[in-house]
Amino acid sequence: MEKLHLHVMLAAPRGFCAGVDRAIQIVEQALEKYGAPVYVRHEIVHNKYVVDSLRAKGALFVEELDEIPDDGQPVVFSAHGVPKAVPAAAQERHMFYIDATCPLVSKVHREAERHHKDGRQVVLIGHKGHPEVVGTMGQLPPGAVLLVETVADVPKALVNDPAKLAYCTQTTLSVEDTADIVTALKARFPAIEGPRREDICYATTNRQNAVRKIAPLCDALIVIGAPNSSNSMRLVETAKGHGCPKALLIQRADAIDWDWIAGTKTLGLTAGASAPEILVREILTALKTRYTVSVTETTIAEEHVTFKLPRAVSG
Repeated sequence: MEKLHLHVMLAAPRGFCAGVDRAIQIVEQALEKYGAPVYVRHEIVHNKYVVDSLRAKGALFVEELDEIPDDGQPVVFSAHGVPKAVPAAAQERHMFYIDATCPLVSKVHREAERHHKDGRQVVLIGHKGHPEVVGTMGQLPPGAVLLVETVADVPKALVNDPAKLAYCTQTTLSVEDTADIVTALKARFPAIEGPRREDICYATTNRQNAVRKIAPLCDALIVIGAPNSSNSMRLVETAKGHGCPKALLIQRADAIDWDWIAGTKTLGLTAGASAPEILVREILTALKTRYTVSVTETTIAEEHVTFKLPRAVSG
């Protein structure tokens, strides 16, 4: 039986960002330099394939420091960042820790600290419970940060002094949704201060823009990523909001829903910032078992960002 034709539109940029790449390298270099085990507090990045690969090399993933014995081995803090209480607790136990927080997340931390020091209450736009939000809120004393998740939260926000406010954002949000929330905040609190440069990171913005470009041309779109990956979930929302009839998040090729793809002539394909390119190739290989596949790539930006590794692993 002759295979049906499927046109796959690859969005670019896609996959690993510089912060994710750096965090993974930190764990790999720590394993090479100090031997196994290397402890990692929380998933280093939100991707099962990556976590399983590092686990196979000797990384041990924990949620809290009290799960780690006093054996002198390194503990790495994830790319999402941690509250200040975490390194403080590690120092108290004389732990050897390496911070793999993405430098763009650290920038938001410094912004929040600067505003707090200048007497402003910080409004953080983000998703409650996400590790990055927990980390950013944990840079300041309890109560110093007010979390806003949606436009609907803005009228209900109880601020201390409307004249002394500043906002920061999680780095992996929807660019459009965040713009709407910022507009609502500025309308209610005209004196609110914003970041010197936008907090949503370049990689999140580029991946959303790439999906926005191909979405109207696709019958369906697949995003490779984890359900707990904020930037990946935003890509699904972006596709649906920009003319693609349906979009789906999957982690691996074995999760492809063939009935869902049935009838599709043009399929969009992208990957969240914590999903490696090998998983994109895996999906393409699986598609070729059932379809005659033609692939085109739509590139909206070139990325050349790199971040230095900490001295603990690079020296």
